[in-house]
Amino acid sequence: MPPAGGLRTSLGYRIEGGPLNGQFLSSWGGFSPGVPLAPIAPEPVRVWDFPVGINTVVRPRAYEPFGFAELRAFANVELVRLAIETRKDQVERLRWRIVPHGGLDAGPADPRIAALEAFWRRPDGVTPFATWLRLALEDLLVLDAPAFERRRSLSGALVGLDVIPGDTIHPMVDETGRRPRGPAEVAFQQVIKGVAWANLTNDDLIYAPRNPRPNHNYGFSPVEQIIVTINTVMRRQAAQLAYFTEGNTPAGLLNGPEGWNPDQIRDMQAWLDARLSGQTAEQAKLLWVPAGTRYQSFKDAPIKDDFDEWLARIVAYAFSLPPTPFIRQMNKGTAGEDQDRGLEEGLEPIKHWVKRLIDGVIQDEQGCPDLEFAWNDAAMVDPAAQANIDDVSLRNGSTTIDEVRARRGQAPLPDGQGAKARIYGGQGAVELGAATTPARPSASPPATA
Repeated sequence: MPPAGGLRTSLGYRIEGGPLNGQFLSSWGGFSPGVPLAPIAPEPVRVWDFPVGINTVVRPRAYEPFGFAELRAFANVELVRLAIETRKDQVERLRWRIVPHGGLDAGPADPRIAALEAFWRRPDGVTPFATWLRLALEDLLVLDAPAFERRRSLSGALVGLDVIPGDTIHPMVDETGRRPRGPAEVAFQQVIKGVAWANLTNDDLIYAPRNPRPNHNYGFSPVEQIIVTINTVMRRQAAQLAYFTEGNTPAGLLNGPEGWNPDQIRDMQAWLDARLSGQTAEQAKLLWVPAGTRYQSFKDAPIKDDFDEWLARIVAYAFSLPPTPFIRQMNKGTAGEDQDRGLEEGLEPIKHWVKRLIDGVIQDEQGCPDLEFAWNDAAMVDPAAQANIDDVSLRNGSTTIDEVRARRGQAPLPDGQGAKARIYGGQGAVELGAATTPARPSASPPATA
């Protein structure tokens, strides 16, 4: 092997191999690495190997194992739907505000904050923010294809942000597999009833999947991640439903008397089916049967067992929710830990996704790069623990009585009695200002004659 940076200079080697990028390679020498194949048509590097003619296919997700319609149907299985609605409820109860970016002081009377809060209270001009966000979270959790149309005024200002069904949007790609970015290039196509309905640019639509993959054109939702489990849940529920609707024996097996022929047994079976199948009231009644008939009881199949709990755990884990409602009773400490972990692992990423989405609109579309969207993340404190905290804060003078009353929703004390901080000691309450000011020495009394 020649030294690094060197070059073999023998005449035979130069004849055998030819120069390639300043180096000589042999195409037939012993154990040769070979000459790299020349590209058929040198092109830019592709970010993913997209199917040929992908932009001409009208149906969204045509090259994916499951289409949007299947994902919508799978999301309506009971366990999955409960998980989705629970996650949406958790986000809906959160409060939000518009604040200066990075903790900078914009002033309490900044008119831009009031204007932005008025816009985001009804982002589409009609729907309240919580309901609007639930619409977006549905497509985020089921399809991972949330889409928003920008509505503009005649002057081009943003006046509304409408939630568009993600299953109608087909993202386009350029020759490198990236999304077209030009102001006039078609970046998305809306498909309605199998027909290309509208061409949309990046200025027209916000397409914000939370979990994209490098070799796919669409996101990867929690519903798609557990397709096999959902299918198993559906079949399990069908078997459980059949137990109540299709059973033809009350609780065991009836053996016919000796000497019965197949026709008699068939007639008896038909009569039992007509009398008992699907008839809960008839199954609770006594039946007269021919003499010699013997009854053999069966042990009922379990309606719910550990397998049902395992399926519930998988569904809950996919949405980062605690499986507590669907499993056997847990102790209070374990249930609390699962609840806290579910909020941290599942709710926080969704909150960050919402913040990134809204911050992009506020700072890029609404011309306020120094403002941002923020959640009110005030931690829930036990009332008894909060009372102890308030007591300590009042005694050391770090909090006033009026501040504690305001936090509890009460009016301040009259005449400013609760506006001053006090320190409580063995001799009673002392105002903070009086406690920190050194006492002046009293003047000596005048001498008497």
